[in-house]
Parts: sequence; C-alpha cells; structure tokens
Amino acid sequence: MLTSLSIKNYALIDNLQVDFNNGFSIITGETGAGKSILLGGLSLILGKRADLSSLKDASKKCIIEAVFDVSDYKLEALYKAEDFDYETQTIIRREILPSGKSRAFVNDSPVNLNSLQLLGAHLIDIHSQHQTLQLTDDAFQFKIIDALAKNEDSLNQYHKELKVYRTLKKELNELLSFQTEAIKEHDYNSFLLKELVDANLVEGELERLEVEYDTLNNIEGIQEHLVEAYQLLSDEQIGVLSTLTSLKNTFQKLAGMSSKYEDLFNRVNSSLIEMDDVFSEVNLLQDGLDADPKRLEEVDSKLKTWHDLMQKHVAENISELIEIRAGLEEKVSVTENLDDTISKKEKEIAVQEQKLNALAETIHKSREASIPELKEQLETILGDLGMANAQFNIEVSLQDSFLPNGKDALSFLFSANKGGNFNELKKAASGGELSRIMLAIKSILSNYIQLPTIMFDEIDTGVSGEISNKMGDIMLGMSKTMQVFSITHLPQVAAKGHSHFKVYKEDVDEVTRTNLIKLNHDERIVEIAQMLGGVEMSSSAIAHAKELLN
Repeated sequence: MLTSLSIKNYALIDNLQVDFNNGFSIITGETGAGKSILLGGLSLILGKRADLSSLKDASKKCIIEAVFDVSDYKLEALYKAEDFDYETQTIIRREILPSGKSRAFVNDSPVNLNSLQLLGAHLIDIHSQHQTLQLTDDAFQFKIIDALAKNEDSLNQYHKELKVYRTLKKELNELLSFQTEAIKEHDYNSFLLKELVDANLVEGELERLEVEYDTLNNIEGIQEHLVEAYQLLSDEQIGVLSTLTSLKNTFQKLAGMSSKYEDLFNRVNSSLIEMDDVFSEVNLLQDGLDADPKRLEEVDSKLKTWHDLMQKHVAENISELIEIRAGLEEKVSVTENLDDTISKKEKEIAVQEQKLNALAETIHKSREASIPELKEQLETILGDLGMANAQFNIEVSLQDSFLPNGKDALSFLFSANKGGNFNELKKAASGGELSRIMLAIKSILSNYIQLPTIMFDEIDTGVSGEISNKMGDIMLGMSKTMQVFSITHLPQVAAKGHSHFKVYKEDVDEVTRTNLIKLNHDERIVEIAQMLGGVEMSSSAIAHAKELLN
C-alpha cells in the first residue's frame, strides 16, 4: 500500500507531503484544481518518462518520493531478479534535474525506467474510463478465471515444466540441425581421420626419423669419413693415439724429474683417455653402420606422409596433428552416435509432455468449474450497476499445443442487451460499460488474490446517483482487502471513504499553487455539501451531507 507521497517543484505543486492509510480514500476537488497533476506525479513514480516542462521552477530539480508497504505483496523474487534491495518499507524516488536529466531510485539504489515500470505495476493500478484495454487481453482474462479457480500452484508448476520442455525441444532441434550438417561432413571427416590414424603419429618421433633418414641417405659418405677417422686415430706411425701415447711417456719422464711438469702430463693423459674413448665410439659406429635401402625407403615414405599431413592441416608439428586427429575422432563419434542421442532426447520430451498434459488437464478442469461462478458474480454486480441485461459467454477449450498458460483457448464473449448477439468485449461494450465491467472484475479479484493499490480516476462520471451509490459500495467492499483510492465528483461516493483528501488551488504572492489536504469530519461535511449544492451551501445540502456521512 502507498503510505506517503512527497512532491516538490512539480507543475503547480511547490511542496506537498501527505500520508495515506489503508482502506478507502477519497480525493475530490473542483475541475482544474490539480487532480491530474497529482496523478501525473504518481505516474513518474511508476516509471513514466519525465518531461522538463513539468518543473515548476526550471532552475531547481523536481523530487517525487513515495513510500510503499510491500510486506503483503510477495515481491522478494522480483526484487532479487531486478537487483533491488528488498525492504518491506520501500522508498521510490524520481528526480528531474534542470538539465532535463531524470534519475530513479529504489531504496536509494539507482534503477532504470524499465525496472521501475515492472515494480510499479505491482504497486499501483491507476484505472480510468480510458484504460480498459487490459480487459480485452487474453492474459488478463485468464488471470480472472485462474484467480477463482485457485490455479496459482498448478500454473507455477506448469510454467516450470514448460520451460524445461522448451529447452529440451530447442536441444532436439539443434541436434537434428547438427545431424543434417554432420551427415554431409561425415564421409569427409571419416576420410581425414583414416589418413591420420593410418599415419601412426607418435609425438616426438618426427625428429628421430629425420635423424635416421639423414644417416641412411648419406651412409656411404659417413662410412668413408669414419674409416678416415679410424685411420687418423690408429695409424702406428702418425696416428693420434700413437702420438699421444709417445707424448704422454715424454711428459711422464719430465714429471719424474720435476713436479712442475705434472700438470702437463695430466692434461696429455686426459686427452689420451678422451681420444681412446673416441676411437671406441668410431669402432661402434662402423660396426652398426650398414646400408639398408628398404629401411631408407620406409623412413622416407613415413616422413613424406607426415610432412604432407602437416601441410594439409596447417599444423606446425606432430602434436598439433594428434590434436586434430582427436577432434576428428570426436566429430565422427558424435555423428555416428547422434541417432542414440536424438532418440534419448525424444524420450525425455515425451516424458515432459506427459507432465505438461496432466497439469494442463488439471488447470482446464478447474477453469471450467470456476466459470459458472464467475459469470454469476459478474452478472449480479453489473445488474447492480445498471446493466441488468448484461450476459457473458465464457468457454475454455483444450488445444493440441502447449500455450503460455496451459493448453486452453479462451472465448470471453459479452452481450449488453437481452436477445443481443455475443461478441468480443472490445466490440460489444461501450467505454462506460467496459469501465463498469472492469470495476466488477477487480472487485471479484480482490476476494481471491492480493491486488496492488488501485486508484479509480473518475470512473463514476456520467452515471446516476443510485448507480454511483452502488459503485461506492463496491469500492468500499474492495477496501476490506486492499488499499483503494477514488477520484470522484459524486457526493454519494465521496461519503463512503474512510479518509477524504481535497485537491485545491490557492494564490500566494501572485503565484498559483496546487495543494492537497486531509479533511476532518466537519470539513468533509462542507466539501460534500458543496458537491451537492454548490459553493452557496443550503441547510438542506448540509443536512444531506451529514446524512450521507452517517
């Protein structure tokens, strides 16, 4: 409920601060006093776009702030989804700066207008004769029926299961689409994979094979140079080993004569040991070196295959080829197993369809059961509102497809005249009739679900005294379970309010200002008497006002 409203520097309002109570509140005032200004300020709180021309003083910013008690509205999930700080006493503030920039805050945290509009729709419903299009909307009509049918839990579960179902259907369509493309590529991918598998790729093997190839391809030259090395090392006259042995013996004798030659001896001895080791290695290399044309051909073929594959797949090494092979294995495997995956997904969808069909059937039956009660209540209330011949023809029929609110198609038809044809509301009802139908519907809804604060903006315009009296009774009845405001020119309605506020203009220092005050009992008598008989109140108007209030 709206607990307080503060408006500063907006249109003709300089500074307004007012507190509201629960129940039925009346707002009255002469035509042009500023009731529309009050609604305009409230609309900004609900997310309407700001207009710089609405600033009373263009050099100062406009601030509009409203406090709501949201403890009964179950809005925690909405606050979390929109990243609002949840407080049962929620403060919404709009600021319009002289630059034209507008800012919005929920509990002192900045928010965008889309989020504010979403929250505002759960807080206040401003209803006038010109705002009845909602009544002709399927979603709203379902909301009416489902409120009476107590379908909230079933619908919540249906929405959850429908979300799962749509996800599964999307995944199946993606699989089928992928399968169509995969089948086209499967043969080519299988061919590429076979090439890579047949190549027997081994990480690190490329370098070893290249060394082996170089050896086998140059074996004659290698043999020739190894023989030459062998001779240079082992020749008895000029061989390195023979020369080093003689040199070693010489330095050994010198070392025996003086210790300063020991270092030279040790160095020559080390060189001899190293050369002896080299000689042994040359022997081994000669023994293991045999021409093998067949092996050379094998190595050459494998290297050629691997290098061709690297060029084909734009790979820099064998590791990248192995990664490409793994990717192709996965693609081929997925394609070959798609039928099983698709079959499994179709079974999941079938199970989900069973759940949804069961829920949709439950929702359908409870809707069918509630429709006679809704028709009776609507026609009774409309009869009291001067539409004695109003009749409704409401039907729900199960469809083949899953719809946002079940599987029902809704036919919500209306006839205002006895013997008249039934037609859609927007075609069969006038603006005034739609307004009364909306009043009837919202009064019924208030008995079944928690509605936001509702503000009726002169919906009783043009109706007779007796019907306006009935309208007042309906709004008063609604106020037992919710906060109701009525902006009215009719004394019969004004007298029924628990609280009464008056919008008025005053001239201060040659400046016109709009203000809002709460009337006490005596002030209410005067206001209602003036509504009955004009500014020049007669004693009978005052007596009538007292009678209405009592």
